[in-house]
Amino acid sequence: MRVPQGGSIGSRLDGIANHFLQVGKIFATAANTRALYTVAQTQLTANKGKTLGRAPRGLTENSSEAEFDAYFSNPRFYPVGMFDDTFDGNGNPMHNTPLFEQDLAAPYGSEGTMTKHDDFSNLVYTTLFDQTMLTTPGGRQFVNKLAGPAGDEMIADYVKILRDTGVRGYPYVNRQARRVGNVGELASPIGFRVDNRKLLAMNAYVFALRAPRGVITNRAAVSRGRALFMQSSCVACHNSNQARPVPTTLHPMRRIWPADRPMFLAPRPAPLSPVQDTPGGTFDDKWVVVNASLRGEKRGVSMPFLLGLATKPVFLHDDSVRSLDGLLDPRRGARAPHPFYLGNPRRRADMVAYLKALDTRSR
Repeated sequence: MRVPQGGSIGSRLDGIANHFLQVGKIFATAANTRALYTVAQTQLTANKGKTLGRAPRGLTENSSEAEFDAYFSNPRFYPVGMFDDTFDGNGNPMHNTPLFEQDLAAPYGSEGTMTKHDDFSNLVYTTLFDQTMLTTPGGRQFVNKLAGPAGDEMIADYVKILRDTGVRGYPYVNRQARRVGNVGELASPIGFRVDNRKLLAMNAYVFALRAPRGVITNRAAVSRGRALFMQSSCVACHNSNQARPVPTTLHPMRRIWPADRPMFLAPRPAPLSPVQDTPGGTFDDKWVVVNASLRGEKRGVSMPFLLGLATKPVFLHDDSVRSLDGLLDPRRGARAPHPFYLGNPRRRADMVAYLKALDTRSR
């Protein structure tokens, strides 16, 4: 039985994106929300008091528990259906993504940093699940590589918060991981890696999760929409056959977002691109510190699945578009993110019907 606003009672469904989960509000119920400092929107002296995110002010090591709770539970700062998965001190939550059919995905993450799913899982387990791992020598070295003095300050602030809030005995995940490789390598970004057998078992599980079936309400419209898709610029980036792996090409930010005019914030050693951000928008916030330049690639956007679109209420990773029709409507403007449009409303409706019908059987 389906529950209003998503979810279900009955058979377990794994891998489906939850578009209505209030992740921030869940975090705000924690006894020590301050311990989530590295995935909050911070305000650092090294950044000259500037802050990146949706909130007008960032949090500091001296902010109260109530102030942390207010940030995480406010949907204007931490929107419903979104999750901030980067320990960079920036408030850059992105829309929850599906975990089904991960054998068809790569590179992983909208920024395309990770080329292997097991490396992605290892990074999540050894840093995001236990952010105290960032206080290890390898963690500090990695954060310094990503953010320089601002990263050093963030970790120092974090250690102070942990001390002030009585957190002891950390880090914790290091008991489930071992020291391997060199800091900065994709297989071991902070010099730790989980048992590879467990990581490969996770690969097998998420690879086996099947995508939901597409929704077809008007077969004629779907057919017309497919013809439009095949004739348009869509196929320059996206697959027409959704059973094939998504293209691994990273598309430069300015192609996806013509308004991208990033300001230089801080230098970084090669091959990393500089720390940079385009003010006045949230679209590139996810790419400011964490991006594919970590592996020598461009600062660009990786391709998402075109699956499960019938149940998705918002579009683009920053939730900046409220419908598929709106995504394709030229009234958004030539400088808006993803400016690829159909001017005729009837043609747009056909394209929307086609996109909602897509599943791994579509050709």
